[in-house]
Amino acid sequence: MKKLIYALCFFSFLSASAAQAQLLTIEIAGTGANRIPVAVADFGGDPALARTLVNVVRSDLEISGQFKLIPNDATMTESSAVDFREFKERGADAVVAGSLVASTQNNLEARYRLYDINKRAVLSGAAYVATAGQLRLAGHRIADDVYEKLTGERGVFSTRIAYVTKSNGRFQLQIADADGQNAQAALVSKEPIISPVWSPDGSRIAYVSFENKKPILYLHTLASGQRTTLANFKGSNSAPAWSPDGHRLAIVLTKDGHSQVYGINADGSGLQRLSNSSGIDTEPRYSPDGAHIYFTSDRGGSPQIYRMSANGGDVQRITFEGSYNVTPRPSPDGKSLAFISRRDGNFQLAVMDLANRQVTVLTDSHKDESPSFAPNGRMILIATEIGGRGVLSSVSIDGKIKQRLSIASGDVREPAWGPFAK
Repeated sequence: MKKLIYALCFFSFLSASAAQAQLLTIEIAGTGANRIPVAVADFGGDPALARTLVNVVRSDLEISGQFKLIPNDATMTESSAVDFREFKERGADAVVAGSLVASTQNNLEARYRLYDINKRAVLSGAAYVATAGQLRLAGHRIADDVYEKLTGERGVFSTRIAYVTKSNGRFQLQIADADGQNAQAALVSKEPIISPVWSPDGSRIAYVSFENKKPILYLHTLASGQRTTLANFKGSNSAPAWSPDGHRLAIVLTKDGHSQVYGINADGSGLQRLSNSSGIDTEPRYSPDGAHIYFTSDRGGSPQIYRMSANGGDVQRITFEGSYNVTPRPSPDGKSLAFISRRDGNFQLAVMDLANRQVTVLTDSHKDESPSFAPNGRMILIATEIGGRGVLSSVSIDGKIKQRLSIASGDVREPAWGPFAK
């Protein structure tokens, strides 16, 4: 089988003065009902480096809740003969095998093949060129491919997440792999950092910082650490949301009195007021096609979710069930809307099917906030509170698969799931 060679490129997220972040740990609280049994063999090549690579692949598949790992201690390269009968008897539907070999003086080549045990056929295979420091990313790429071939959905293991931690009076905007590993601090401040949101190409993050004793909107370029002021008008500047093409952002300003939604170009020009109400309009989010903006407003007396044209006007109320529904987040395919709903005094993650307006509550927690869809729409990342501490949780769109991410000390808040890697 002809192999595919992919060069792995990634950003350096730390500026010279940024600090190493605290490590997020994942606890699996639920799994899919029909997990796919898969065996991941030990790869050939340098034992220590190959083990690092394979452990990432195994961990990714396991924490996804979609796979049941079949124990396998044997070493199998992509060229090894596969005993399909033996693996079938052990209950495996698929097998991953591969090797890690020297490519050039400073690079390694991670080769792998995915086998369908029942069909006795090769499903996929590739080779990823990486340095020793990029083995985790290579493992994520392999896991992404395995996930997609076996589930039909694109994998998100090689994507990144952003979140804010608070510990010992210090706030950090952190960037990590989707599994919470490889965390690094992009910004450290003594003042709060809130509302991080990724640009569509994953190169920049917009956020609100209080470092100058008022909420100001910044754009932060991850590769260089350079940042620019997006909005510093009179009053509050908050709640950024990127348009799908990355050219404009919806933001919330109080410069004309109370909170209203505005549009602004990514270079800070072209400010345009989009909402006009006597209430508070906030928390905007573009629909995936860029035609509409969802937002929270109390214009009807209680906080509810509305939708308007991306150019303003044509406002339509979306939520009617309950007296408190906030923080709208449309799914990547535009078919669902995640939001926070108050039920019996608890603030819980809910999802609405936009076709029939049916609402499903996905969590049983008490204080959920800041939902963020994975780019494949399969999982939703939220901040919640357990035992008085802020932690992150993720839940599948059907509510069956649940995970919890936390740090050893301090609070974790304001999660944002990044886009697919380009």
